[in-house]
Amino acid sequence: MALTLPRPHRDDIRIAVGGFLGGVLMWGLGLSPRGVTDSLVLWPQRWAVLVPLAVTAACELLRRTRPRFAMLVGTAMLTVDTVTQGSVVTVVLFTDLMYAAVLYGTPASARRIPWITGLLTVIGGVVPAALWRDPAGLLIGVGVGVVAFAPAATGSVVRDHRDAAEAARLRAEQTALLAEMDRVQAVTAERARVARELHDMVANHLSAIAIHSTAALSIDDPGTSKDALAVIRENSVEGLAEMRRLIGILRDRGGAHEPSATPTLDGLTTLVDGARANGLDVTLDADHGRVPAPVELAAYRMVQESLTNALKHAGPGRVTVRLAQRDGMLDLRVTSPCGHRDAPRAPGSGAGLTGMRERAALLGGRFDAGPEDGLWTVRATLPVTEGDPE
Repeated sequence: MALTLPRPHRDDIRIAVGGFLGGVLMWGLGLSPRGVTDSLVLWPQRWAVLVPLAVTAACELLRRTRPRFAMLVGTAMLTVDTVTQGSVVTVVLFTDLMYAAVLYGTPASARRIPWITGLLTVIGGVVPAALWRDPAGLLIGVGVGVVAFAPAATGSVVRDHRDAAEAARLRAEQTALLAEMDRVQAVTAERARVARELHDMVANHLSAIAIHSTAALSIDDPGTSKDALAVIRENSVEGLAEMRRLIGILRDRGGAHEPSATPTLDGLTTLVDGARANGLDVTLDADHGRVPAPVELAAYRMVQESLTNALKHAGPGRVTVRLAQRDGMLDLRVTSPCGHRDAPRAPGSGAGLTGMRERAALLGGRFDAGPEDGLWTVRATLPVTEGDPE
């Protein structure tokens, strides 16, 4: 299978071509750091300078895709360059390969190369000075530091900054994602709240309208029809008022506070009177003190929905509403005779029980509903102490 090398970056191509052409230009002008008679020159031919120059320039094509390999080959070519007349461009290209090896290499290479080059810098300065007993030997270490350690350290600093910037970008994306999730959850919760309010406020009145309009249409009695139309009108007006209050909630820019017209437990008497006007035999027994506004609203809506369900489904008999507060809890109990009709007196969506269960859960309370001793019983227990629900 043929070995395919990754396509080099266009900037790396520019560096390779520019470096090679610059080195050739300096070679053509005869600019070299060493002469033919220099003791280090073991390859005196003038054209020999072009070999490490060309190979090092070619390694620039791999500085991003194969940085470690390019650095190792560049190190070998720098060694070869030291036994020729030399080229400053070869040295400069090598420093870029060292920089790229740290910047684009693996995390392990990025950690090790600065330490290795730093150690070589110290050894390159201390050992020759100690052997020759001449401070000038320290210049070798300086040269190693400039050619190897300095670009490696620079690459390490740049890589750290890039990693920090990438981490900051990822944190920003995660924060934005969490914020979007919070926004979606908040919108979903608000939509559920509005749906509960809309159902609880309007269902009672529309159920009464449906039941009494059916009675007006089915019974050929002017008196009965007049009474039914009066109830229909009353419930229509009250339903319209409730709808206007809901619109006020939706337009409330604060969003976190209910309008001042929010129903309270003090309004249960009026609610029960309305149920009696709609034909229910209702008894109210309320014994409670001051409770938080969210609990008041939840309890009121539960009683309202229970009376609506009794109006639609209950059989003849008494409906009993009891509220009692004790041990930091508000106990609510609504009982009504189980109906024996083939169909309810008004259609329903089945969302009432779901809404009551959600209201209790949001407050950390308990809710259940079902038949008990021949009666349909709605039971709820809501905490009235201040603080977060358990």
